[in-house]
Amino acid sequence: MEKYVCEVCGYVYDPAVGDPDNGVAPGTKFEDLPANWECPLCSVDKSNFRKQ
Repeated sequence: MEKYVCEVCGYVYDPAVGDPDNGVAPGTKFEDLPANWECPLCSVDKSNFRKQ
């Protein structure tokens, strides 16, 4: 699975890890994140992420 990086703060979403602090289980692909998911560090939306 591919990682995605936030262009604003540099946070890397790793599908193998997910985002457990925000209810996203490990193994969740970036494309399968909820539409309202935000970067856990800077709170921007998914449109600010690019494939790493």
